[in-house]
Amino acid sequence: MGGNGVLYPILGFASCVAFIYMSFGDLKLSSLPKGLSLSFVERNGSHFILDGKPLYVNGWNSYWLMAHSMDENSRGRVSAMLQAGAKMGLTVCRTWAFNDGGYEALQISPGQFDERVFQALDYVIAEASLHGIRLLLSLVNNLQAYGGKTQYVKWAWQEGIGLSSSNDSFFFDPSIRKYFKNYVLSLCAMNGYPKGLVHRARSPTKRQHEHLIRHIDDTSKTNPKRADQPSTSRDMTVLTRKNTITGIEYRNDPTIFAWELINEPRCMSDPSGDTLQEWLEEMTGFIKSIDKNHLLTIGLEGFYGPKSPKLAVNPGEWASTLGSDFVRNSNITNVDFTSVHIYPDHWFHDLGFEEKQRYVSKWVRSHIEDCDKELKKPVMFTEYGLSNQNKDFQASQREQFYRTILDIIYKSAKKKGSGVGALVWQFLVEGIEEYNDDFGLVPWEIPSIHKLTIQQSCRLARIQGLNQQTGNLKQLCS
Repeated sequence: MGGNGVLYPILGFASCVAFIYMSFGDLKLSSLPKGLSLSFVERNGSHFILDGKPLYVNGWNSYWLMAHSMDENSRGRVSAMLQAGAKMGLTVCRTWAFNDGGYEALQISPGQFDERVFQALDYVIAEASLHGIRLLLSLVNNLQAYGGKTQYVKWAWQEGIGLSSSNDSFFFDPSIRKYFKNYVLSLCAMNGYPKGLVHRARSPTKRQHEHLIRHIDDTSKTNPKRADQPSTSRDMTVLTRKNTITGIEYRNDPTIFAWELINEPRCMSDPSGDTLQEWLEEMTGFIKSIDKNHLLTIGLEGFYGPKSPKLAVNPGEWASTLGSDFVRNSNITNVDFTSVHIYPDHWFHDLGFEEKQRYVSKWVRSHIEDCDKELKKPVMFTEYGLSNQNKDFQASQREQFYRTILDIIYKSAKKKGSGVGALVWQFLVEGIEEYNDDFGLVPWEIPSIHKLTIQQSCRLARIQGLNQQTGNLKQLCS
């Protein structure tokens, strides 16, 4: 999904504190551990590993966290969302680490970044750590929301170097590939370093990158960049950026659960999938050459390609023509875990709720089977949602829909299978309606959803062992 909308904040921090107090009166605010010490999540075969023990994930999407952290007056809602997630036992939140071109962009133009927006992302990461939440950070959008690959193509076209005006040239145009690599090398400290070390839209060599990091460390105290100054590709590189709040480079921060390469990649101009596959192989290798600490996933929807023996599992013939293939793409060496989305409302327009439920069960089980038997990697269902715009929609259907997915994941986890977790699209707090869509909800306003969410958090925690849990999750589930 691609989030849309811009918020003009109307509530302050005090209202968020009041909201949390009223919504969770049974748990004191002081009960949340502060400054939790986190370890990096690793992978061993088809399992996530944390501190030597298997890890299972119940989490959510709030794509808007960075955008909503721009203004100090609205940051309270970001803190409220992360704190509320922790109080439900949720451990991972997926959010955007991109905004390319347009209003309050992180990347203003190729190689130029707004330090104010980077500091908003710094805040999100620091605040997540405070509440024991890890972040799955997505690096670019296949859709147009927040710029996406369309913006990269526009930049190349405007500079007169683009090979094509097709959005899919994002994947095959060498200049645009350099743009994106430069962005990945954009998550670095915002301090000046020797002119010409990194040419605009040109990735540094390994030697240059090492020189860059040494120079940034040497100059960080003597040459600080003001927050109102734009930063350029000569100032930074996203994976190795040093957080202005915590002082930790992104690539060294275990608060980041994993990087997601691209949200819902499609390359419809090449249904064979070769173009997208080549891009994925290059970019996953590039990211891993910079950051070996963090897990990496693609951001796939989960469709099977034209040569797959599982074409019948796709929601329609159209799904095999999008240039992606779940098994082929996920089998890339540098991909640590697989990602799948679940949106029967988007895929089917003539099925009733019960028929969609049966299809969803088949869809989820099919991908767990792929990872159990062939890929030998964990599978995360990183987006799932049920639209409230369906003709036959009833509020109770969401709880049934969520439970169908979460039950299958729990059964897989209990059998030590590859189904390791899911992230609902999307949770919000009160006062940010402009970021909502037909899938979003405030979970504590719906008792059945709130109860189910906590139930899933606790039963996954019990598989891991409650004695292994710390802070709020152990207290919640004991």
